[in-house]
Amino acid sequence: QVQLVESGGGLVQAGGSLRLSCAATGGIFRAYAMGWFRQAPGKEREFVAAINRSGGSTRYADSVKGRFTISRDNAKNTMYLQMNSLKPEDTAVYYCAADVARSPDTIAVVPTQYDYWGQGTQVTVSS
Repeated sequence: QVQLVESGGGLVQAGGSLRLSCAATGGIFRAYAMGWFRQAPGKEREFVAAINRSGGSTRYADSVKGRFTISRDNAKNTMYLQMNSLKPEDTAVYYCAADVARSPDTIAVVPTQYDYWGQGTQVTVSS
């Protein structure tokens, strides 16, 4: 069973940048497709970005495309989310998640496809 711990959240002004990290322990990191989701107060958890097992394929929500970049380092058992040009509407708790992928090409965009979740890290963007 894998444990996921997010870090890197904080308070930033609109237009600024943050880099989130998701460190995995207790499992075979390279066997998991990974994803980032976020949840704002009063809203459902929404997909942000996902990456396949090797890191060669990615997918983004339209709202973050061109501003956010997902990546992973399988040697360090860590996934990242580089967030640039942040907007107040990006304010949310950001969660990383792991999917026990059945194939190398799997990229999961639905929360129910994921098997493990981190505790979340708060990102607040001020206007």
